[in-house]
Amino acid sequence: MGRTDSNGRLRRLELLAAQLKQNEHCTVQNLARQHGVSERTITRDLSLMREQGLPIDADRGRGGGVRLDRNWGVGRLNLSYPEAVDLLISIEVAEQMNSPMFLANLGSVRRQLVASFSPEKRSKVERLKSRILIGDTASTYVQTSMNAPPKRVVQAVHQAFIDQQTIEISYQREDREVSQRVIEPHFLLLNYPVWYVVAIDHLREAPRVFRCDRVQSALSTGSGFNLLPKSAFDTTLDGSNLSV
Repeated sequence: MGRTDSNGRLRRLELLAAQLKQNEHCTVQNLARQHGVSERTITRDLSLMREQGLPIDADRGRGGGVRLDRNWGVGRLNLSYPEAVDLLISIEVAEQMNSPMFLANLGSVRRQLVASFSPEKRSKVERLKSRILIGDTASTYVQTSMNAPPKRVVQAVHQAFIDQQTIEISYQREDREVSQRVIEPHFLLLNYPVWYVVAIDHLREAPRVFRCDRVQSALSTGSGFNLLPKSAFDTTLDGSNLSV
């Protein structure tokens, strides 16, 4: 078994443990379909997990389910690098918003996450954090007009921001006119609870700010771009120029 296969199995075992703890009823058939492997592979995974001391129960019969004792607690949490980055950035956003609730232990969590990164990855995370801006709370008018963006759009914008790649978006303005744009997502701005993409718009050949919930579709072009300093967007980031 190659290193990639071994890493894939370790990751699958972690996900299985979390899934079995959360769900009342899982079947080997369903688990195999969800993880894209054979039922035989899932059965071997479950046997290995039992050997490692996880209290996994199984019902007899073809339709029987498997579950992990809910009283069992995970002693450690293994996160992939993208998951750890997302969590660390979320902590930074929460701290920058100065919310007084649930912040007591965030400093400790942040230090542990940072310590888990290599120096190269720490530098990369610091650059990502510097590209997330926290502004004022959105006006009541903006909040009442806000809709949750589609998950696929959020994922595409998120990945393009991290990978520093241009994306082609379908964008609906306040007057409901829809246009196709190719943009460079240089910064993300949170005017709670509304997220904006601070970008270079290839259509206008100028800086523009786009409300994430008005992005109807997003597709990576696979083309990278060079980051510009925040000062290049200062005029655009003036509150009077933000899309409402």
